[in-house]
Amino acid sequence: MNKNSKIAALSLLLAALPASASDNCVTVEHLGTNNTLVRVNSDSPLLILPVQESVDDAAVRLLVDGKYERTFYIRLAKSKVDYTVPVDISKYAGHDVVLNVLTSQNRSSVREAKDDVCWSNIRLNDSFDSSNREKYRPAYHHTPLWGWMNDPNGMYYDNGTWHLYYQWNPYGSKWQNMTWGHSTTKDLINWEHHPAAIEPQAMGSIFSGSAVMDKNNTAGFGSDAVVAMYTTADASQTQSIAHSHDGGMTFELYPGNPVITLETEARDPKMFYNDKTGEWNMTLAHALDHEMLFFSSKDLKNWTLNGSFGKVAAQGGVWECPDLFELAMPDGSSKWVLICNLNPGGPFGGSGVQYFTGDFDGKTFTSDLDANGNVPTKWLDFGKDNYALVSWYNAPDNRRTALGWMSNWQYAADVPTMQFRSANTLPRDLSLFTDTEGMVRVASAPAPEVEALRGSLVKKSGSASISKKGRTYALPADNDGICEICLSLDSPSTNVDITLSNPQGEKVVLTYNATDRTLSFDRTQSGRTDFSLDFPAVTVAPTFESNGKVSLRMFIDRSSIEVFANGGRSCMTNLVFPSQPYTSLRLATAKGSARLNSLEIYNINAE
Repeated sequence: MNKNSKIAALSLLLAALPASASDNCVTVEHLGTNNTLVRVNSDSPLLILPVQESVDDAAVRLLVDGKYERTFYIRLAKSKVDYTVPVDISKYAGHDVVLNVLTSQNRSSVREAKDDVCWSNIRLNDSFDSSNREKYRPAYHHTPLWGWMNDPNGMYYDNGTWHLYYQWNPYGSKWQNMTWGHSTTKDLINWEHHPAAIEPQAMGSIFSGSAVMDKNNTAGFGSDAVVAMYTTADASQTQSIAHSHDGGMTFELYPGNPVITLETEARDPKMFYNDKTGEWNMTLAHALDHEMLFFSSKDLKNWTLNGSFGKVAAQGGVWECPDLFELAMPDGSSKWVLICNLNPGGPFGGSGVQYFTGDFDGKTFTSDLDANGNVPTKWLDFGKDNYALVSWYNAPDNRRTALGWMSNWQYAADVPTMQFRSANTLPRDLSLFTDTEGMVRVASAPAPEVEALRGSLVKKSGSASISKKGRTYALPADNDGICEICLSLDSPSTNVDITLSNPQGEKVVLTYNATDRTLSFDRTQSGRTDFSLDFPAVTVAPTFESNGKVSLRMFIDRSSIEVFANGGRSCMTNLVFPSQPYTSLRLATAKGSARLNSLEIYNINAE
């Protein structure tokens, strides 16, 4: 969540300040149909650029004292300004800064670059207004202050601080300019935003990866070094490393990059130290080959490919964003879990998180099999909007705490926000359980810290009968209706509808099916759904029970609902965009009666 968020450097304040520079500090020179120079003559730290999302990217080559610095891409406004984004030029104070801009116009166009509205709307300033202007910005989920966000990456825990890096476009709310954004939290609830940690470089954009603390100085960067490995993506995808000596705030690139090259597309390295083998292990997604590659290293620089696992279970689209870790079983034994995000090919279209349980000896992963001797397909989330889920390295108390990107590649760029796009799921602690058929599965429950979000208990109900007539309860009206709902049902022989609705007739219907032992989530009438044909959907999750007893924990934010059933044995994450908050909760049976054992509705403390 963005409560008390702040940029920790460059004085990027949340409150806007008046423009501090006159127009003569920015000189615009049109060179032709699609080429323009922008000269900056000021020591103001920020250059504010106007964006129009419906146009094509312009390529901006940044020159400092006549020397090429870097290139970034931005949808510079042509006919209207949707929003603005800042470009940090503070480190170039006292130097000549020139933007060489190539727009998408061509000789056959009737419009030339000089006619675009962007040139008269470029400004210099000492601050950037990142205060929320979005109706659907979550109140208590992590989001970037501005710009596009997708995969979480580089996550590690150190001395009370959880570090989250993420795929970020600082120059617009569509995918582009992949950079490692950076946020930290002490409690997994309140987030502090920091400047970009790793920016695009000569080898390409900075795709997903991981970070570890090299306490024994195996890489030779120092005993306090944080070492990150990430995919550099341009004409090819290669793996590079960087290290930090200031707590992960800034990184120095390794001069021997890239450290791993392959002939085929591979990405998203996830590293960890294997105490059993005394070396570093790394899982790399062999994306188009639908498999994961396993590497080992003594020094985080030189890596040996040991084996692979894949071409089984769900294979649609590409395999990416892997994770590999060991979890304890209730009986004291343990299993290894291999996370495999894939897109498309999710259980309800688009993105999804599948996983495998089994054994790993440091070189080879061997999956558990089902009763027929096959590798089963297992989903970690049965909604449409949990993807690229990975876990924190070095989480305290041997916890395996994970976080996902709360969207779906089918429509992520089209959801009805502009200042920012995408949020993260709530943090979740992973554990193992055995289902009713004897298969080992992964449970995903809200991290214990999430309970601190609870405000006042606005409704509490004991045991009550539920019939076709139904029972209706008011939801909190404060803070755009955000709340947590906990309820327990006993419905061994009849279906139960759980409906969230507002006076506009918009609704989300969750249905417990007593015959199939499933929970469905219908968002076809949830509010705004017209931005994508793939958005209106019904998702269905097994409840992993056999007696009709179901407990649900639901978290409602301004644009999402996360449902955890039976302690996280089953979960569904789905975006929703109601025109007004949901104001009522109704429980009703299809026929006959069921029993509501308990109901609690909490306000959520959020700004």
